[in-house]
Order: sequence, then C-alpha cells, then structure tokens
Amino acid sequence: MTVIDTVTLGVADLAAARRFHAAAFDLDTQIRLRASQAPTTGFRGFTLGLTVPGPATVDSLIGTALDAGATSLKPATKSLWGYSGVVQAPDGTIWKVATPAKKDTGPATRRIDAIVLLLGVADVGASKRFYVGRGLTVAKSAGRVYAEFEPGPGPVKLALYRRRALAKDLGVSPDGSGSHRLAIGADTGPFTDPDGFSWETALTTVVHHPGA
Repeated sequence: MTVIDTVTLGVADLAAARRFHAAAFDLDTQIRLRASQAPTTGFRGFTLGLTVPGPATVDSLIGTALDAGATSLKPATKSLWGYSGVVQAPDGTIWKVATPAKKDTGPATRRIDAIVLLLGVADVGASKRFYVGRGLTVAKSAGRVYAEFEPGPGPVKLALYRRRALAKDLGVSPDGSGSHRLAIGADTGPFTDPDGFSWETALTTVVHHPGA
C-alpha cells in the first residue's frame, strides 16, 4: 500500500509560516514547509482539513488561526454533515477545520484526530484510477464526485473532490493558475498526477500521530 509520509507546502516566508502553523494549529511536525517563490495566483486546487472531536475545538483552532493572521473564508457553522469553518493562512494555504459532531461532549481541546489532504481535480474517476495504479487503495467512493483512499500508518489521509465543487465548499473562486506549491511525499517514485500535483519520494518514513 502506498502511504503518504509527508506533505510539504511551498511558502514565500519560511519563518513566518512556521510561526503560523505552531500558533494556529499546534502543527510543528506533521506538515513540512519549504521556501518557494514559484508563481501562483488564485485557488491552488487543494485544502488541508483538520478533523477534530467537537464544535468547541473547531472554534478554538479557528480562533487561534485568526489570531495568528489567517483570513476567514467561511465562519464556523452547523451543516448537514457536522460543524466546520474555513480559513486561509497568510501563506495562501486554505484550511478547513471540521467535526462530524454537532454537539460537544466535553470542553474544547487542541486534539486533531485526522489530517486530510483534499485535492480538487477535473475528473474524479480518472484521477482515482490513476492513483489506484500508483498503489493507493480506495476506502470510499461517490461516483464522479468524491473518492477517499486508505491512509495506512501515514499521518495524512488523501481524498479527491471535483475542483469546482471543492472551491464552492471553501467559499472561493475555482479560478487559479501557476504552481500548487505543494509536494506530496510517499514511498513511491516521483511523479506528477493528471492535475499537476507533484509527488516525491520521501527521504525518511516518519509516522506522526495527530494530537499526540
């Protein structure tokens, strides 16, 4: 099984991005950062999702993200699927903090149960077949709309969503061009997927447990 070992974000200001990730989400090891001046405009075609225990924790993480300099794209609110909010980091990365729970069963924590890398793709079916051919195993699939892969022991779960639908869910325009400023590290060889997302061979396999 192909396992995602690392997710690396390309950022213009490395020191500032490190400070943001630590202050906003207490993420200092799970997501890697790399200095990048690669040109990019508009929607970069992906989001990083944090799944947490309850609404109070959603509010807590979004609050610290805003305090650290993030911009609100969608205020936290209840939906059919739970409770979530969306922010954009100063480096341009879009984060969605969500819980399937609609009510709290305890006080707010800083615990992150899962990190999900959600790629916006032109054709979910074609991209799903491409990734299956690269050794990933489908865990859930909703036709041409959504696909989710087995995470294995890695720290990050991979999922696919139609690009326009993903942009709508995040509250942004689907238009964008240039670099994704994203590199996905795994135990497979380097390649670029049909939507231009770059994969690289992880130099070391480090398993991080969200919330640990």
